[in-house]
Amino acid sequence: MHFVCDRQGANPPNLLFIIYSFLFKTGDTVWGKYKIFVDGSSGTTGLRIADRLAEREEFEILKISAADRKDVHARAAVINESDLSFLCLPDDAAREVVPLLREDVRILDTSTAHRTAPGWIYGLPELHSTREALKTATRVAVPGCHATGFIAPVAPLVELGIIPKTAHLSVTSLTGYSGGGKKMIAEYEAERVNTALNAPAPLRSGPAPQTSARDGRDYRPFHGTQLCACGGPTITRAWKR
Repeated sequence: MHFVCDRQGANPPNLLFIIYSFLFKTGDTVWGKYKIFVDGSSGTTGLRIADRLAEREEFEILKISAADRKDVHARAAVINESDLSFLCLPDDAAREVVPLLREDVRILDTSTAHRTAPGWIYGLPELHSTREALKTATRVAVPGCHATGFIAPVAPLVELGIIPKTAHLSVTSLTGYSGGGKKMIAEYEAERVNTALNAPAPLRSGPAPQTSARDGRDYRPFHGTQLCACGGPTITRAWKR
């Protein structure tokens, strides 16, 4: 069986739903603004999240100085002052700061660091029982865009027995190069000097562990990824066998 997924932009899925599931419970009375911090707000994903939330009157966006952005203890101190913080960081940086955080601070990690980690809720509300779990969770891993496109249709079919747990599945996932962040955007929009951008090239990929852990199948996938430029956008292809 083969699936084709189209991934556009760099926004985590269901962003506002997850935020409101975290912050607003039935019967809550709002007396002041909720404090939100975006750790890594200078990156592509962090900038988009910060810009969107800055438009909402009910949120106060906490700030950190440019000098303190590289100090894990300074970042942790700001996170511990927040009601909700986003980690828009490389995996290692996300893992580094989490042990320094209070248990009751609500964390949304947009990296791949905790998407299959014990004690973290995989923030895809459409998965069975996840919607309710989000209401009390303090550690939520934001689903990957490519993985979401695969898991959303496959998991319920596996749960209903329509797709066997031992099924061998494949997926082709398409993306624009904006998903690679500022560095990749600059490479593709500048004069093309890197010949590796002109032909398929193997890249590290993160969707495979998520899909195998969350789609309900028993089969562990083989996952390979290629990135190529085809008239501007990049194409990511993932094989499961």
